[in-house]
Amino acid sequence: MKCKICKATAVVALRSHHTGFCADCFLKFFSRQVAKGIESQGLFTHSDRILVALSGGKDSLALALELSRQGYDVTGLHIDLDIPGSSPAARAVVSAFCAKHGIPLIIKSMAEEGMPIPLVKARLNRPICSACGKIKRYWFNKTALDMGFTALATGHNLDDEVARLFSNTIRWDAAYLSDQGPLLEGEDGFARKVKPLWRLTEFETANYAFLMGINHHIDPCPYSGGATFSIHKQLWQELEAAMPGRKIDFYQGFLERGRPAFARRDAEAGLPVRPCTACGYPTASGGLCGVCRIREALRQPEA
Repeated sequence: MKCKICKATAVVALRSHHTGFCADCFLKFFSRQVAKGIESQGLFTHSDRILVALSGGKDSLALALELSRQGYDVTGLHIDLDIPGSSPAARAVVSAFCAKHGIPLIIKSMAEEGMPIPLVKARLNRPICSACGKIKRYWFNKTALDMGFTALATGHNLDDEVARLFSNTIRWDAAYLSDQGPLLEGEDGFARKVKPLWRLTEFETANYAFLMGINHHIDPCPYSGGATFSIHKQLWQELEAAMPGRKIDFYQGFLERGRPAFARRDAEAGLPVRPCTACGYPTASGGLCGVCRIREALRQPEA
């Protein structure tokens, strides 16, 4: 196969685009897709201060590097979950990456905050992925607001977004469908959240990471076995293989026609959001936020 642009030998084939690219042209394609995703959805401008959540995986690191290359004001944020084996390796990868590329880095240690994930898993009678996600979102948001960042960016790619949309559609979860998309405006104590990789698949970000020499953390979380999210991703991989281009068609169709309808319904619901009585974090519970409830559970004597 020849590169669509320069006719050199292609090294990356993209069936969804019915084309292939050499290394240099693929990197330019990737940059254009990120720029188009930012501009078409009005995610942010070069005057914004952008906090990028860095897990150590290929997607978040690729995002931080590409935004930096495009001249955006980028700072990384890594949440150290204190999971034996996994967390030290991820933290080391993120630290080395940011040092190499001159990207400022903020690290929040959950052990120092009194809620290491192994302890949370041992003490809570609930799925750990749910609690862990709640804790990470809390610190993403709190750090962005406390330190004056105007956008909080995550490395969610098209595969992530399609799997989440599919899951929410299966359940007809109107609340989640109302705010799904590359942009969630900041309000009521929440930071502005953006997903600049929404037009790019996991395969494409993996190729970008490889071609840019990004050393990323590859070990899966030891607590994530059996997650339905992975099953939904696999289903969509099979559909995309049979019908190239269906992922982006499905997602863009939702953004253009589906989300506006659910957004109107959510606005009519008018769920009240008030500050947490302990920490001030926004919550609809009317008392403690989810993370403060976890803190309270961890303070209780073991049964």
